[in-house]
Amino acid sequence: PVYVLLDTNMSSKIAVVGCTGAVGIELVKCCHARKSVFGDAPPDLYASARSAGKTLDTPYGPLTVVEFNVETLKAKAYDFIFLAVSGGFSLENAIPLTTNSSGTPTYVIDNSSAYRYHDEVPLVVPEINFDSIAALDSKLIANPNCTTAIAAMALYPIHQEFKLKKLIVSTYQAASGAGEPGMQELLEGCKAHVNGDARPENKIFSHPLPFNCIPMIDKLQENGYTKEEMKVAWETKKIFGTDDIKVSTTAVRIPTLRAHAEAITLETEKDISPQAVVDCLKGKPGVVVEDDPANNVFPLPLTCSGRDDVSVGRIRQSLIFDNKGIDLFVCGDQLLRGAALNAVLIAEAIVPKK
Repeated sequence: PVYVLLDTNMSSKIAVVGCTGAVGIELVKCCHARKSVFGDAPPDLYASARSAGKTLDTPYGPLTVVEFNVETLKAKAYDFIFLAVSGGFSLENAIPLTTNSSGTPTYVIDNSSAYRYHDEVPLVVPEINFDSIAALDSKLIANPNCTTAIAAMALYPIHQEFKLKKLIVSTYQAASGAGEPGMQELLEGCKAHVNGDARPENKIFSHPLPFNCIPMIDKLQENGYTKEEMKVAWETKKIFGTDDIKVSTTAVRIPTLRAHAEAITLETEKDISPQAVVDCLKGKPGVVVEDDPANNVFPLPLTCSGRDDVSVGRIRQSLIFDNKGIDLFVCGDQLLRGAALNAVLIAEAIVPKK
C-alpha cells in the first residue's frame, strides 16, 4: 500500500502524548533520529496538567510541555500522534484523535494494551505485518507488548521458512517495563541494599527487585498464567496472522534496567538446524545474530540497551524436539523495539520517503 499524507518537502506534524515518561522520552529521541523522514520540526509535547509548563531537554533543544486536551490536538491536524499513556486514557481518547479539523488523516499509534485485541485495530510490527494497516483501513494502530515485539523480530523469519508449531518462552524482563518509576525503584533499592538496608522499599513491584527475580508480572488470569504471559500468545498469533501456533510463557521480572531477554524453545513443522536459523536471520532488518558462545559472545541486556536491533544467540538444536526444534536466546531494548522505536518505525513506513 502507498500512503501519501504530506508534501515530501514539508515536515510531518507529530505529537507525543505522555512525553515525560520513559517511553515518551524515547519517542522524541527516535523522531529526531529520523529527521530525514519526518523533517526538522520537533514534535509537540503533551502531558497531564501536573507536567504542563515543564521544559524538557531533548535532541531538538529545550521543548515545553503542554497540557493535553483532545480539541487542541484535533485543531492542530497532526499527521501522527504517539500515545505513551495508560490503557484507560487510550480507551477514552485514541479514537477521537484520529479525526481532525482539516479532514486530513491523523494516524494514532498507541503504546498501551487498550486496543491490541480489537479485531478492527491492526497490531503492528512494521517489518512483519505493515500491510494490516491498509487491510483494516484503520487510522488507529496498536503497538505490541514489549516482550512480543522483541521475540517477533527473531521468530517471524523462522516462521516464514520453517512454520512454527509451538513456542515455550521464559522472559527476563527489565525494570523499565514498569516505566521510569520502576527503573528508579530498582536504582534506589540497589543503593539501599549496598548501604545495608535489610529490605529495600518496594512500591512499584510486588517484591523488592534488587538482587532478586519476581516470577509474576501483571494480573493473574483464570488459567493460572498472568496477563503479561498471555499477551505473548495473543499478540504473536495476531501479528503473525495465525491461530496455529501454541504458546506457553513464564514472565519474570529481573533487576536489569531497560533490555528484556527471552529464552525460547520452538518446534517447527519442517526440519531445522542451528545453521539454518543463522542463515535465515542473516540480513533481516532489525535483527543481528551474536552467537559465538565459545568466545562468550551472545545477547546481553547490557550490550543491547540503547540499540535498535534485536540480538539473537545461543542457537542450538533442541534436545526435546530434535531436528524439528531449536533453543535460542533473544535480547532487545524494551524502550526501543519494545515500545518507542517500533511505534516510530510504523510512522516512518507510512510517510513517503524524502
